[in-house]
Amino acid sequence: MDISNYLSIKNQLPSNVNLLAVSKGFESKEIKFVHNLGQNDFGESKFQEAYEKQLILKDNKNINWHFIGRIQSNKIRKIVQNFSYIHSVDSYEKLSRISSISYEEKQNPSLMLQVKLSEDPNKGGFDYKYLLDEWDKIKRFQNIEIKGLMTINPKGLSSGENIRLFKKCRHIADILKLPDCSMGMSGDWKEAVDSGSTWVRIGSTIFGKR
Repeated sequence: MDISNYLSIKNQLPSNVNLLAVSKGFESKEIKFVHNLGQNDFGESKFQEAYEKQLILKDNKNINWHFIGRIQSNKIRKIVQNFSYIHSVDSYEKLSRISSISYEEKQNPSLMLQVKLSEDPNKGGFDYKYLLDEWDKIKRFQNIEIKGLMTINPKGLSSGENIRLFKKCRHIADILKLPDCSMGMSGDWKEAVDSGSTWVRIGSTIFGKR
């Protein structure tokens, strides 16, 4: 773990950009260490792993848990029960299910809709044209707050290609009048911030290699 990397990134981020420390694959003691530096937002992608950490760290009331992994339909209830923020809602069906379960569980999670902006078979997400066409229907869902869009760029892109896709995501969010964009990771967070990201997801640069 490199404290200097964490502090350096924090100091470089504009006031409107939030740092999400991606703690998947790291132990609860490492999360607690970074939390003691003032970091409150942590991202996890596997429910069972995350839940075990949540139990260990339950006395740390200021920790905000974000689910950032691919959502399995049979895990939606548990995710709604245990995460206040979900960054990876990638289909209308899952969005509808999250809304229904949130009503049943008396929860009101904040959501990011994952949008697919490139032809990458390894990435999921809403087609952006579908989002634009169906937005009036999508925004009517109850017991959720759609805060913004999330995107993950394919690996191996140039800086210019990354920026083009990030700016496209920001543009779509602006059309939909959504304040947030969750985009940018350890290798491309600077391009993402320059393109309008409000959440950057940083893991290895803070915690080291998994």
